Amino acid sequence: MTPLLYAHPFSSYCQKVLVALYEAGTPFELRRIDDEAHMAELAARWPLRRFPILVDGERTVLEASTIIEHLQLHHPSPVRLIPEDPVAALEVRMMDRVFDNYVSTPQQKCTFDAIRPAEARDAHGVAEARAMLETIYAWLDARLADRTWAAGETFSLADCGAAPFLFYAQWTHAIPERHAHLRAYRRRLMNRPSFARVLEEARPYRSFFPLGKIEDE
Repeated sequence: MTPLLYAHPFSSYCQKVLVALYEAGTPFELRRIDDEAHMAELAARWPLRRFPILVDGERTVLEASTIIEHLQLHHPSPVRLIPEDPVAALEVRMMDRVFDNYVSTPQQKCTFDAIRPAEARDAHGVAEARAMLETIYAWLDARLADRTWAAGETFSLADCGAAPFLFYAQWTHAIPERHAHLRAYRRRLMNRPSFARVLEEARPYRSFFPLGKIEDE
């Protein structure tokens, strides 16, 4: 049975899963949640109504990283996004969490705050989020000094998330030019065919972004 992915092309966490699917060449059916019927199906399976979710037979899989692990286990391909070697896999999972927690989370804090009514905005929280981005940019720049990809020389689960998270982060709180390694890594991600495809599919929705105009670079 073909897995069903409930997602939206402009969502960064949905893009994370789409990159993994395109890397592995895994067949799937996209059920876009801007269709009311698809959103109702998603809500029936996951009351928090967060996406993406994957429906694979009788199993409903939540959370982007878990979806990618599920796909590798149950729909294997020659492309492995999580290494067999447990030590290498630990590095991949660690970097995946770094991008989720310290790039995506503060980036989304800034984005969602901009959507709120002016009287409900959290200037202190946004300042903290921007400070976190500054700190993690410096850490990632040093970490990537001798690496092609997030966890070494092989594209992995960590890069699937890094691609959309750093793409949006640049348009939220720009990566300083002094972080040349991180900026070069972001360019490599944008040139990766799987993510280039994701960006093209998301292009019609760029007006949704509340912090200004998005460009490819």
